[in-house]
Amino acid sequence: MTCPTCSVWWSCPASPPTSGPASGRNGCRTSRWSWCATAADAAALLREQADAGLVRLPVDPEACHAIPLYTETTVVVVHREHLLAAADEVTVAELADETVVWPLDDVLGWPGTPAAPAPVAEYRPETTAEAVELVAASVGVLLVPQSLARAHHRRDLTYRVVTDAPTASIGLAWDRDRHTDLVEEMIGIVRGRTANSTRGRGPAPADKPAAAKAPVKAAGRATPGRDGGRRGAAAPHPGQEAARPLTTAQPRPTPVSR
Repeated sequence: MTCPTCSVWWSCPASPPTSGPASGRNGCRTSRWSWCATAADAAALLREQADAGLVRLPVDPEACHAIPLYTETTVVVVHREHLLAAADEVTVAELADETVVWPLDDVLGWPGTPAAPAPVAEYRPETTAEAVELVAASVGVLLVPQSLARAHHRRDLTYRVVTDAPTASIGLAWDRDRHTDLVEEMIGIVRGRTANSTRGRGPAPADKPAAAKAPVKAAGRATPGRDGGRRGAAAPHPGQEAARPLTTAQPRPTPVSR
């Protein structure tokens, strides 16, 4: 999740926050979302309050560690009745005849350079939100990452992917001097460690020894006794005649006729 004009940060407080915490592995609470208008504000928040944050790369390597997470698609925001709205996607060359609105909080750093695809409007709004208002008034078009276009969605506006435009990347960052257990937990999550991973986790509890199994006597197996009977045979029920021992029948002699 990304704020319309800045980086979004989270912290994992020891005490439950007052609103909307979300619990993760080991009870890690991702909450207390904050928005930073500048990279300096973000660095200060990481240094003093937050354990980690989602930031737009690159970051100052002297102040923060960072793990790249994903790259956002760049889109052009236009009025719904604009000619570009009829296309599924556009290229940089198709923006040559357009006027680009370039806000002061731009995160691409591209529209105002010599490589920009179109001329930039003389007036530069302070925020992306104000730039969206100018696009709605048909002053020009706006180039932003797709997440910002979605955050500023309006019924009278739409956006199209610019297939060959520069992009913006998002990463997980934390202060170099605040590498805590919670930060290690977050690093494990974004790197795909499973619940069975042991790095950065406490020692796993020893398994309880399995209880010894008592020997089980085989039922129904009879052994010969001293009295010719069978040991292990079931006792007769009351009123039931006891089973007679089996005997081998002797063949009768055949009479001989004279």
